[in-house]
Amino acid sequence: MNDVTTIDGAVGGGQLLRTSIALSALMGKEIRMKNIRANRSPPGLKPQHITAVRAIAALVNAEVKGLDLGSTDLLFRPRSKVAGLLSLDVGTAGSVSLILQAALPVAMFAPGSVTLQVRGGTDVPWSPPIDYLRLVFMPTIAKMGLTCSLQLLRRGHYPKGGGEVLAKLAPVPKLKPIEITDIGEVHSIKGVSHCVKLPQHVAERQAKSCEGALRERGYGDVSIDLEYFPPESDPHLGPGSGIAVAASTTTGALIGADSMGERGLPAEKVGRRCSMRLLEELGTGMSVDSHLADMLIPYMAIADGKSEIRISKLTPHAITNVSVTEQVVGVKFEISGDAGKPAQIAVNGIGLGK
Repeated sequence: MNDVTTIDGAVGGGQLLRTSIALSALMGKEIRMKNIRANRSPPGLKPQHITAVRAIAALVNAEVKGLDLGSTDLLFRPRSKVAGLLSLDVGTAGSVSLILQAALPVAMFAPGSVTLQVRGGTDVPWSPPIDYLRLVFMPTIAKMGLTCSLQLLRRGHYPKGGGEVLAKLAPVPKLKPIEITDIGEVHSIKGVSHCVKLPQHVAERQAKSCEGALRERGYGDVSIDLEYFPPESDPHLGPGSGIAVAASTTTGALIGADSMGERGLPAEKVGRRCSMRLLEELGTGMSVDSHLADMLIPYMAIADGKSEIRISKLTPHAITNVSVTEQVVGVKFEISGDAGKPAQIAVNGIGLGK
């Protein structure tokens, strides 16, 4: 075990915490985080942060100190990697997607297969919905060699939660580097429009509005699946709705966007907002959307060789992930572009193995 690495949590939020702890587990490095979410109100750990740390800790049999609600100081000491079934319950509508985002890179280097059963929010504000993971993130990571199935058992919306997702991973010896630098031409757009504890027409109107706006802009091959439940067989806590889409291109790039339903917001506006977000991403001419960019950074750092991506926007999340990944993994990213603008990111990965 190397000397403890200290991370100042005041410069970021929950993502800084999740990335730091995941990289600590991957690298076998003891980490101390101080001033966790110091610039948030209230500061310190929330239930979804605690669940994410517990997930990672269970995967590496870690010793953890300070893992309490509201804690601003945390010590994480990884010991040995483990495999098997891990069941987690946020207990709130905290994001299942963000917990999976933290746990997946650790689980894929376990000594055997890992199953993650996570309960919480699958479609909540300020985090990628589960459909974005299924449409964009998981297929992209699969190109690096990760074998993972993601099964949505039940949706959970803010504020009630109650969602459940099952992720099954096979171990990988090493990750392949990834190059996504040429967007090519869009050949199709696919998506999912859903609603729970709401009339079927909500999902239909979201989809129709999104499809119409995209076709107006010249995209002919648009297919959005509908997901809804008859009142007598709807198992969700709900109500809630949302839509997520992904554009597939001739070079294999996947560009995604999504939109959540809101009380008082017509379904047509939810769908159109999703289409406008996708068009904005595509309009940059870059091959990686702004949400996928920060997710890929830790994977690029541990892959076996040089990875390079061109992103639609250099977001604060991406900048934060680059900084902490450099600190914990010991790599140096090359970034061409300014904050808030399209950029190119490259790194020589360390070829981390089991």
